[in-house]
Amino acid sequence: MRIFLSTILALLAIEIDLFAAEAGMPQLDPEYWASQGFWLIVIFTSLYFSISKIFLPKIKDNLDERDNKIREDLNSAKNLKDLADTKLKEYELLISNGKKEVQMILIESKNNLTQDIINKKKAFDKEINEELDKAKKEISTLKNSSIQDIDKISQEIASKIIEEISGDKLNASSIEATISETSKNKINKYL
Repeated sequence: MRIFLSTILALLAIEIDLFAAEAGMPQLDPEYWASQGFWLIVIFTSLYFSISKIFLPKIKDNLDERDNKIREDLNSAKNLKDLADTKLKEYELLISNGKKEVQMILIESKNNLTQDIINKKKAFDKEINEELDKAKKEISTLKNSSIQDIDKISQEIASKIIEEISGDKLNASSIEATISETSKNKINKYL
């Protein structure tokens, strides 16, 4: 329908002298339409060929280059992502192996330390027992020697006291026998 209307309008314009052509608008004068149509065809044909043969191939090449660059970038990004994932898995494996090794080292160290403590405790207990035995022997030696010293001191004191009280000097053997007997009976109570 539109084509039909536009054709009718074009035919009417050709047949009727337009008032605008007479008024000074030559592009509306039908006498110049043939040259205008020629130049229109020449200009649009040259534009069409220059666009289709020069500009469009350059634009297409640029678009293809961009597509190739994007594709290459996407492929390299995918490769890098795969590499990163692989490295991450290796890292996680190293971390888990490291944790296991640390746990094994800790267990070994704990066992070694426990064994060292037990050995040192045994050695310390042995030293303590030896020192205790030495101390017991020294105490018993001191005890025995102190009993004899106490007996001697007691004999001297007793003889001096008796001598001072009575004025007579008693027999040392009788004082010694009395003190020895008394000390044997009472010494166990205090020592």
